[in-house]
Amino acid sequence: MSERRGVTPAQTVGPYLHIGLHWPDGPYVVPEGTPDAFWIRGRIVDGAGAPVVDAMVESWQADPDGRFDHPDDPRGARPASVPGFRGFGRTDTDAQGRYALHTVRPGPLPTPQGETEAPHLTVSVFGRGLLHRLVTRIYFPDDPANATDPVLRTVDASRRDTLVARPSADGFQFDIRLQGEHETVFFAV
Repeated sequence: MSERRGVTPAQTVGPYLHIGLHWPDGPYVVPEGTPDAFWIRGRIVDGAGAPVVDAMVESWQADPDGRFDHPDDPRGARPASVPGFRGFGRTDTDAQGRYALHTVRPGPLPTPQGETEAPHLTVSVFGRGLLHRLVTRIYFPDDPANATDPVLRTVDASRRDTLVARPSADGFQFDIRLQGEHETVFFAV
């Protein structure tokens, strides 16, 4: 006779990020020196505006042609047109809650419904006190495709700016606020 055990509740995803989740390529979605590469830099803050110093950010994105070298791409996996493109980056936050990702601009993506998603990065945030990752997107400013993006259109117009990066000296700035006023929009996935 076997004994039936209850379900174990979810546990937080930290504070062991720095120990067990090291990624060899770190923040480099593309190698240093890649033409047209730039940095996306930002801060992660809590509801009071205090830096979140022990978080981890992961990014996943298409290549500049809007393709993935992954079996889940419905058009078929295909190597990226950019040498060394990984499509994935992982970085932790520093003592001021700052993170950085070195990447290239992704291309637009077709949806199964025949629409087109604007160029964006999908970003997951992990940290102490979070029972599950938080998922958001980074869109690029002044991209005309943002107006017709099927995901961005579902977000209340007054909150869409929390999903759009701002230009900076070496790329873009994208701050993530975990809660409170001006909280970043997160998606249930």
